[in-house]
Amino acid sequence: MNLPNKLTVLRVLMIPFFVVFMLVDIVPGMDKWIALIIFAVASLTDLLDGKIARKYNLVTNFGKFMDPLADKLLVSSAMICLVEMGRLPAWIVIIIISREFIISGFRLVASDSGIVIAASYWGKFKTVFQMVMIIVMIMDLGSSFVMLETILIYIALILTVVSLIDYIAKNKEVLTKGGM
Repeated sequence: MNLPNKLTVLRVLMIPFFVVFMLVDIVPGMDKWIALIIFAVASLTDLLDGKIARKYNLVTNFGKFMDPLADKLLVSSAMICLVEMGRLPAWIVIIIISREFIISGFRLVASDSGIVIAASYWGKFKTVFQMVMIIVMIMDLGSSFVMLETILIYIALILTVVSLIDYIAKNKEVLTKGGM
């Protein structure tokens, strides 16, 4: 297993630890900061694994499948924790996670037709914004930052919808070739 794939696996393995520190009071007063560090490190592995894989030609089928799945698991876990904590509206998380299922299904249908749907600029931008939103929300800096959190939530939501529309518009042939 190459380094980018190890980083992807590490990201997946970090998720349960992140969730525990988000939802369980293990180290009073420090849990959110430990969760924040875990999330930030896991997010950085996403940046690193892709850069290393492309730079050193270490792209694998495992990485193509697991890297986006690891991202979805990390971000979805964080948002579900924030819903549980009463910090993020469930309807927003439902829209964001639904987009991930739709794109994953779309990619599956495309691959059956021999079409590879690469990550788009909008999709990458959406992921970065979601991760920034999550980091700011985990920090929970108080009432002075509620407006910032709200702005980040809605920007992440808008980017989620825009990236979905972009994927479908750019790959509409999948709908006809894929037998949909």
